[in-house]
Amino acid sequence: MASLPSSTYQQNPATRDTRWVRWLLIATALSFISIMLVVPLLSVFYEALKDGWQAYTAALSEPDALSAIWLTLLTTAIILPINTLIGVALAYLITRHKFRGKFIITTLLDLPFAVSPVVAGLMFVLVFGANTLLGGWLESMGIQIIFATTGIVLATLFVTFPFIARELIPLMQAQGDSEEEAALTLGANGWQMFWKVTLPNIKWALLYGIILTNARAMGEFGAVSVVSGHIRGQTNTMPLMIEIAYNEYAFTLAFALSSLLALLALITLAVQALMSKKQSH
Repeated sequence: MASLPSSTYQQNPATRDTRWVRWLLIATALSFISIMLVVPLLSVFYEALKDGWQAYTAALSEPDALSAIWLTLLTTAIILPINTLIGVALAYLITRHKFRGKFIITTLLDLPFAVSPVVAGLMFVLVFGANTLLGGWLESMGIQIIFATTGIVLATLFVTFPFIARELIPLMQAQGDSEEEAALTLGANGWQMFWKVTLPNIKWALLYGIILTNARAMGEFGAVSVVSGHIRGQTNTMPLMIEIAYNEYAFTLAFALSSLLALLALITLAVQALMSKKQSH
């Protein structure tokens, strides 16, 4: 049964809330959002800028800070296209094909959600560490995974790869494959069907998944912390550098990097809001 719009729901005398209930719900929501989200966010920006703009820019210009910013952006830039390809491929496989073991793949897709990021990082250490068979062989070939950028990329990839697929699968299941079958019947080949029919139908969900993946990649701490080794100027991402700076009482640097991450998150939310508004039209 289709759900009723909120306006229709409230016009029905049987389901209409009284004024005091509406105001109570609004006050509760606003209070929670203010205490848990708005006030902490404003505090971060206040602490970052309270010593002045010059101190703020000087903190972000430090070599360790620049290295952390660059590594975070580089990692995100690497994993986004990989996750996009994997997410679309998995969603298409699960929703358009029948095969033995589909349930297993669907279940394993949620593994990064169920496993702690710290445990995920430890798994990579146990597989690619210098004292392991595979890790030792790779290092003998001049390929270092753990305590290197490669390990950070792999750990981030692990914790972020389900987001796009999980955005696409419910939508593609709801849409069905009737339009794709019609395109094939009219003479389109597989690639033409994908680019002209499948991709336009999933573009908004795909963009949402990319936004979520981007936000998680930039803010990932647990898995990256285990595999990075915390080497200054080499393997510290922004979240790791924030922890180091805060523990060393370099509060201006810690809050400056925190505000930059928060600003990137706000930009991500703004883009998502614009996309939702455009989609509604």
